[in-house]
Amino acid sequence: MSGFTGVNSLALAGPSDLCFAEQRDQAEAVSRSRAGAVIVPLDFPTIDGPELLRTTRPRERFFSIAERFVPRPAAAGIHPSAVVDPSAQLGEAVSIGPNAVVGADTHIGPRSVIGAGSVIERNVSIGADCTLEANVTIQRNCELGARCILHSGCVIGGDGFGFVWDGSAHRKVPQLGRVVIEDEVDIGCNSCVDRATLGETRIRRGTKIDNLVQIAHNTDIGAHVILVSQSGVAGSSRLGTGTVVAGQVAISDHLEIGAGARIGGQAGVTKDVPAGATVFGTPARPMKQTLRELAALAQLPALLKTMKGWRAELMALKLQLSELERSLRKP
Repeated sequence: MSGFTGVNSLALAGPSDLCFAEQRDQAEAVSRSRAGAVIVPLDFPTIDGPELLRTTRPRERFFSIAERFVPRPAAAGIHPSAVVDPSAQLGEAVSIGPNAVVGADTHIGPRSVIGAGSVIERNVSIGADCTLEANVTIQRNCELGARCILHSGCVIGGDGFGFVWDGSAHRKVPQLGRVVIEDEVDIGCNSCVDRATLGETRIRRGTKIDNLVQIAHNTDIGAHVILVSQSGVAGSSRLGTGTVVAGQVAISDHLEIGAGARIGGQAGVTKDVPAGATVFGTPARPMKQTLRELAALAQLPALLKTMKGWRAELMALKLQLSELERSLRKP
């Protein structure tokens, strides 16, 4: 955008930065900001301070402009320290960083970026315009769609956690399937998507996965799902389109989570969740029910205190009754 060299928050912006504000009650913060201009709603108050750029949807407008300031990807080419198998097929303008490894029979689509130290094992397919940050691992036979972003440390296609007890030891079950990740999926730092025992683990189009998330073998994560940090989905569970899973949620194995379901933070999901439902707590149950139970639980100390008072009064009444009975028995 002409005249601006960056975007920033209201508090940290300088004269060459662009900011945004969504609420009328941010007027004071906007007036104090040193920003060159602030994108605001149409009904935002007129104030002294930065130039106001009015629009119907300030957040969306701001981030559409902010995209212009995203650092450009590395220049196309293969770093001298990278190891690329001769059978690998590289599309136009692919960038492969220092110490990266690309295995045999792998295909990398045009303009994709493979960060430093990343490992792409044999027979992997990566679509166009993907970004793999430093130290990403994609293991054998996996598939990545177009315009995906994998952040540092994530592992795609590690073995699923499968063992059988033979009477004396846990024996490993061979994990012979793969992982398929569709277009426009983001996966955060140090998250893991395990390969299927047989068949595939699938992450569908447009899903966004935060840092430190575990996706177990044979799961099917629907389109446009949100999975927040430190959540885990156990094997063979299915999440419907548009599901939102908050932080530190545990979803048990072989469950069906319906489309559009909302699962609150730290929930423990032990049974199927209907489409559109909002659940919370451990075990996860309808949000309103859980909140009522928590409210009742908070009242227990006062209730116990009241009951102790009633008990003391009852004991006093019993003592008075006993004394009255004795007095009536006297000749």
